[in-house]
Amino acid sequence: MPKKTSLKSRILDEKDTKILMILQKNGRESLTSIAKAVGLSIDSVNARIKEMQNKGIFQFGIFIDPRKIGFSIVTDIKIKLHNITSNEKEEFIKYLIKHPRTIDVIAIMGDYDLTCVIISKDTKELEKISTKIREKYSKIIADWKPILIMETIKFEHYDLEQPFEA
Repeated sequence: MPKKTSLKSRILDEKDTKILMILQKNGRESLTSIAKAVGLSIDSVNARIKEMQNKGIFQFGIFIDPRKIGFSIVTDIKIKLHNITSNEKEEFIKYLIKHPRTIDVIAIMGDYDLTCVIISKDTKELEKISTKIREKYSKIIADWKPILIMETIKFEHYDLEQPFEA
């Protein structure tokens, strides 16, 4: 009989991948339906889902289209920092995370340190948000490059079942 190994000590197997692909298409899919699709018991599927969640592989949620709820301006802002301590960087990131119009804050490598997606109802609101952040953190922001997002074409979809071919 094969030894059962927890997800903590192994990579995703084919069954885990199938579960993730199903949940990615419909996060509300029933355990019964998933179990039938991957050939496992409901209890096994439930245990695998909980284990993957606990490990932080995924989290349940919904995706909101900001434009459909009144935020017609979606802007990706590249931010370069300078003369900054770890504490200042942490405080700045916390401020961005807590800001009600910030939907993403991502640390990046290259010419910029962060990318921050801000939503606004119009350009006037974006200007106010942008000015307030830049004034508050003027000593540490070296460059602020806003890029207007015209359309989201693909968003967070992983095809884990298809092998990558270069």
